[in-house]
Amino acid sequence: MNRFSTFNRFKGLLSKRTNGIGIELAPERVNLAQLRKQGQGYKVTTMFSKEVPEGIFQEGQIADSPALAEIIQEAIAESKLKVDRVATAVPMRDAVIRIIPIPAELDDQELRDMVLNHEAGLYLPYPREEVDLDYQKLGFFVDEDGIEKVQVLLVATRREVTDTYLDTFQQAGLHVDVLEINSFAMIRTIREQLRQFAPQEAAVLIDLEFDSTEIAIIVDGVPQFNRTVPIGTFQLQNALSRAMNLPTSRNTELLQGMTIPNTPVDGIRTGATGINPGMAALLRVLGELADELRRSIDFYLNQSDNLEVAQLLLAGPGGGIGQLDDFFTQRLSLPTTKVDPVSALSLEIDEDIPAVQRPGLGTVLGLGLREV
Repeated sequence: MNRFSTFNRFKGLLSKRTNGIGIELAPERVNLAQLRKQGQGYKVTTMFSKEVPEGIFQEGQIADSPALAEIIQEAIAESKLKVDRVATAVPMRDAVIRIIPIPAELDDQELRDMVLNHEAGLYLPYPREEVDLDYQKLGFFVDEDGIEKVQVLLVATRREVTDTYLDTFQQAGLHVDVLEINSFAMIRTIREQLRQFAPQEAAVLIDLEFDSTEIAIIVDGVPQFNRTVPIGTFQLQNALSRAMNLPTSRNTELLQGMTIPNTPVDGIRTGATGINPGMAALLRVLGELADELRRSIDFYLNQSDNLEVAQLLLAGPGGGIGQLDDFFTQRLSLPTTKVDPVSALSLEIDEDIPAVQRPGLGTVLGLGLREV
């Protein structure tokens, strides 16, 4: 049985499930979200976050499953939830996502056999028997030889990664209903926003997480390219702390209160900015991230005909940093906006969620939607 539940182009995404929650496992915290249908929209009934101490994750991977299971149990107890089913996600860095062309005349069984037993091996960097994978049919097209084909979205992770996530939740006494890729959960929350783009327009999702930034280039609602850059809020905070002679900390709340100044790029490079050393150090690391983004975008566009990037979408816990959207707009000459899943989904919430925190809720709310 395939253990993935893949993104399927906006259709049938909100499959009926009961008594479940979305749980996002991140190196610095566990996030929980429970939603329920209300009229034409959704209401957030529970939103909760619990800190994860150092050592539970190492280099983005779960390193201490029993301790993480205990944190999950505590988070559920503290949020006063009574649930036994969850939707969760593995980081995009642990996934292989490919779109492959398959002859259109194959029936469903023949297509399944070709994708899983033949084509998958051509696109995977590790042996087929070491991965869990799933696929989703997308649209039809006619290739340059006039042959009708169907595009298939192939998603895979190493089985040891999948097993670690499933085992962690099993130790917490929970059954995993849905295991997907975190960028797919994020896409679910902004699907209406993505629909505004034409088929030849790409949106670049920049998910600025704790110890990395995940970049996904999305065309027609489907991630076509993904890359992970080892710069996250922890690296930004460390640069800031070192420059200001403060101790390093896993708590990145200091960043949440920062506002990136509108400083000319040349000024940052020469140091003639008139800003304090902490902000200068922060801008240097953000400049490195912008350069990596530019490389990723150029690499993808060089392989794509008649495609243009229409928008950068900032998400993740670092996506809400003040005026970060203006920084990327200026640095990359591409319009940049912050993701706001609360507004995008017209969610009803009992307590207002500050704008700075909203970009970091895309994944957990997308997972919560799977359990409505």
